[in-house]
Amino acid sequence: MDILLQVAIILACLFYGARKGGVALGLLGGIGIVVMTFVFKLPPGKPPVDVMLTIIAVVAASATLQASGGLEVLLQGAEKVLRRNPKYISILAPFVTCFLTILCGTGHVVYTMLPIIYDVAIKNNIRPERPMAASTIASQMGIMASPVSVAIVSLVAFLAKAPIGGHVIDFVMLLSISIPSTLAGVLAIGIFSWFRGKDLDQDKEFQQRIADPETRNFVYGESATLLGKALSKSQWSAMWIFISAIVVVAILGAFPSLRPLVNGKPLSMVLTIQMFMLLAGALIIIFTKTDPMAIGKNEVFRAGMIAVVAVFGIAWMADTVFEGHLKELKAALADVVKAYPWTYAIALLLVSKLVNSQAAAISAMVPVALAIGVPPGYVVAFGAAAYGYYILPTYPSDLAAIQFDRSGTTRIGKYVINHSFILPGLIGVSTACAAGFVLTSVRGLL
Repeated sequence: MDILLQVAIILACLFYGARKGGVALGLLGGIGIVVMTFVFKLPPGKPPVDVMLTIIAVVAASATLQASGGLEVLLQGAEKVLRRNPKYISILAPFVTCFLTILCGTGHVVYTMLPIIYDVAIKNNIRPERPMAASTIASQMGIMASPVSVAIVSLVAFLAKAPIGGHVIDFVMLLSISIPSTLAGVLAIGIFSWFRGKDLDQDKEFQQRIADPETRNFVYGESATLLGKALSKSQWSAMWIFISAIVVVAILGAFPSLRPLVNGKPLSMVLTIQMFMLLAGALIIIFTKTDPMAIGKNEVFRAGMIAVVAVFGIAWMADTVFEGHLKELKAALADVVKAYPWTYAIALLLVSKLVNSQAAAISAMVPVALAIGVPPGYVVAFGAAAYGYYILPTYPSDLAAIQFDRSGTTRIGKYVINHSFILPGLIGVSTACAAGFVLTSVRGLL
């Protein structure tokens, strides 16, 4: 009975912390840890220090890129692609936002693209809901395909402790599965979005709205664009430094022999990522005119530090409970997990919705899953299920898409759950999980 009460406390902390938002989610974990240790007398678990340090290094580099203006180079290039191919925006826009996330490691880059996507769609009489809802979903799905995302580096750290047949699922092998499976999910979203909803000229509600000249001017408005904006050499330098660091990390992951030996083994990829992300940030500061004071003030840095606190509190609390009852959990759940491994994906999806973070969901669920006997191959195959916070339209990028869509086609339905993002999310994540399962099977990891 103790474990049921303890799990209830964990859920209560998650629910309340998620409602409060921000760093509250991680801080509420402190209540759980104190209660478990001082009331239930459980030995405190181990906070995921390696994961937290990697998050800090990656976020510092990404935030430095944003502060330097190097991010605008990528955004301007993305806009050129969309404006040259407006008819295909429902498919191109989600791929563009996904690729931006893959490069930058954060889905927050979508905010700048949303008004541009809307402008391209509405000026070409394409229902804005189609590319906008798809783009916000795709931007978050890209997290599980990014070599510098918090979620991926966290997953690499956990998988390093769970070898299969003496071999670890390393950084490169993980990405070789997560990238194509993510792109398969994004393609499915794009195809669905191409046909979703009524065309604007057939949408009576939309036509009634724009019948008023003032509303029509508001809906069609002035163009939002980054084209024509002069980019400095320092912005280009910052962008190339950041991308070069990602490329070097990928090469070192693919060829362990290039890494120095530590105690007879190649330097771990967790430490390698940390080193080169810090190096990238330092080089950007040295070779550009980036103000170091601006780094800690931008959105990428704030969101990243919130993720650190969330991972700290949630993972530590969960580890304390599940480590304290590991034998009972293995006895009770091992057979279920072996017979129905897909139950792990559902659990991960639901936890992700609770914590509104893929990194936090992975930090809370993966160590527990591996400990009770979920094969590492299934953890990799169903990695896309870490994105479940589209289920309710409460995530900032979803709300931003609704706000930027002046046509009113991207919206929350009467029953809340019937919103513009639910179908693209379900289609994208389920397709990515199915593709991940196939790819993992082909690689012999299941």
